[in-house]
Amino acid sequence: MLDHVTLNVRDLARSRAFYEQALRPLGYSLATQWEAGAGFGTGEGATDFWISRRGEPSAPVHLALRASDRETVDAFHRAGLEAGGEDNGSPGLRPDYHEHYYSAYVLDPDGNNIEAVHHGP
Repeated sequence: MLDHVTLNVRDLARSRAFYEQALRPLGYSLATQWEAGAGFGTGEGATDFWISRRGEPSAPVHLALRASDRETVDAFHRAGLEAGGEDNGSPGLRPDYHEHYYSAYVLDPDGNNIEAVHHGP
């Protein structure tokens, strides 16, 4: 249903570096960039995650990205922290959501809560 998402950022270079590293385990890479923004995709034709310097960021958002397995969730969390993100929830099961909900959370440079989640056993 979603075609793409754009997050407003304060410091484009810092955010681009963060997302290049944090999204790599999920199969995303930098697909395009210009003076005020950058787009990321999986290389399968769709650039569906964008960051842009279009004024002040709005209140922090929560964005959940689907991971193919639990190991990928773990790798996302490590990469996000190595990229300068702040831990907002270590990898693990979240049974309050459902029995197999396995996720991790990292705050990006603007305080957005970025989650990687796997729904399978």
